[in-house]
Parts: sequence; structure tokens; C-alpha cells
Amino acid sequence: MSFNNYQSTSNTGSGGGGGGFTTGSNDGFQDFPKLAQIVANNVQKISNNVNQLQRMVNQLGTPQDSENLRSQLHQIQHYTNQLARDTNKNLKELANIPASGISSEQKQRRMQKERLTNDFSEALKNFQVIQRTAAQKEKESIIRARANSHINDNKSALIDLQSPQSFQAPSQPSSQQQQKQLHIEEDVDIQLLQEREQAIRKIESDIVEVNQIFKDLASIVHDQGEVIDSIEANIESTNIQIHEGNEQLAKASDYSRRARKKKMIMILIFLIILAIIIAVIYVSN
Repeated sequence: MSFNNYQSTSNTGSGGGGGGFTTGSNDGFQDFPKLAQIVANNVQKISNNVNQLQRMVNQLGTPQDSENLRSQLHQIQHYTNQLARDTNKNLKELANIPASGISSEQKQRRMQKERLTNDFSEALKNFQVIQRTAAQKEKESIIRARANSHINDNKSALIDLQSPQSFQAPSQPSSQQQQKQLHIEEDVDIQLLQEREQAIRKIESDIVEVNQIFKDLASIVHDQGEVIDSIEANIESTNIQIHEGNEQLAKASDYSRRARKKKMIMILIFLIILAIIIAVIYVSN
């Protein structure tokens, strides 16, 4: 199985810690869709890498295990960690892009940021789980390697003691060759163990970094919550003002209606009085 198709960092604004987006001007309104798409792509890449890492971790300690497999695993893990770091930076930039004045667009962007944050958090959680599993299996393999190396040395010694030739003095060139071969094997074993221990320390360092990204995500979610509360407060305030305005309009309409009614009554009374006066004058004549 080939493991060369892992997803590395994006080359369109998020990779390698390169230049990000300028979010402090009106350009932010145009940057939002591009940056949101980059974050979505990165989250998908992280998920794909996690699935690939899971298959590779499952092979550790099995007949399919090899130094090439571990090297590929460490490489994918490293690039995925870099991708998570870049995505975290992109999310912060996305949160700092100023909102537009259109309420419907504000709501749409808020929902999109929440969805991206949740998707990234879920992918990051799965990545951290596979990191811990890989580190644990690497540690177990080192313990086994050390134990096997010690056992093999003892077995070699026992075999030499039980061999009939062990009582015979070996020739000097053969003894030197054996000692040289043993030193080479010991050096290779030591170097291999050191490389594996170094790989474990790197994975553990990456796990710590992922923990920090989780803290940043919590901060982003908290800030989004405050923004949402502010928006909801403004909406509530607007609704109250609209309600008060409607009440004022209703009062004004009622006052106007009463005024017209009062005016009609006064006109009616005037007409009645006028009719009485005319009738009195007519009767008198």
C-alpha cells in the first residue's frame, strides 16, 4: 500500500505560515468567501490525513510494520500538524473580518464561521486521538525492541556456551570479525532506538501544540458568543424601539380618531342648536 497521497498544507493562502489575508479594511468583505473556502478545504485535508494515519497506526506492531511505514507516518503527522496550525490562524483571521451592514449577510457569515469552527474542532479531536495512539504504540515498540535486543544477546551467549566449539580457541581473524559485526549491529540498534525516541518526542510536542490550538478555538468560540449576544441585544433593542414606535403610532391614531369624533359631535350639536333657533323664529312669525 502506498501512503504518498497525504494532504499537505494549502498553497492558496494558508500554507507554510505564509502571508495571510488583510482583514482590517474593506477588502475583508471580499476575503471572507475565499478564506472560508480555504478553511473548509484544510479541514477536509486534516480529516483525510487522519483516516490515512489511522490505517497506518493499525499496522504498527504487525508483520506489515516497517521503518518506511513509520517514516511515512511521522511525515504525514508532521504535515497534518502544520495544516492544523495554519487552519487555526485562518480561523482567527476569519473572525477578525469586519461584518457587513446587511443583517441577513451577518447571520449567514456567523452560521458559516460556527460550522467551520465546529468541523475543525471535530477533525482536530480525531487527529489528537490518533496522535496519542501513535505515540503509545511507538513507546511500546521501543520497549519491545530493547527487551528483544537483551534476550537475543543472552541467547547468543547461551548458544556459544553450549556449542562444542566454544571450548576451542577460535582463530583471531574470526573473533575480530565477530566483534566488529556485533559492534555494527549494536550501533544500528542504538541509532534506530534513538530515532524512534526522537520521533516520539516530536509527536508529544505536536500533541502539546494541538492542545494550544484547542485553547485558541475555545477563545474564538467565546468571542463569537459575545458577538452573537451583542447582535441579539441589538435586535432586541430594535424590536423594542419598533414596538414603542408602534405604540406611539397607535396612540397618535387614537388621539386623531377621538379628535375627529369630538369635532363631529360639536358640529352635530351646533346644527341641532341652529335647527332649534330656526324653528323658534319660524313659529314666532
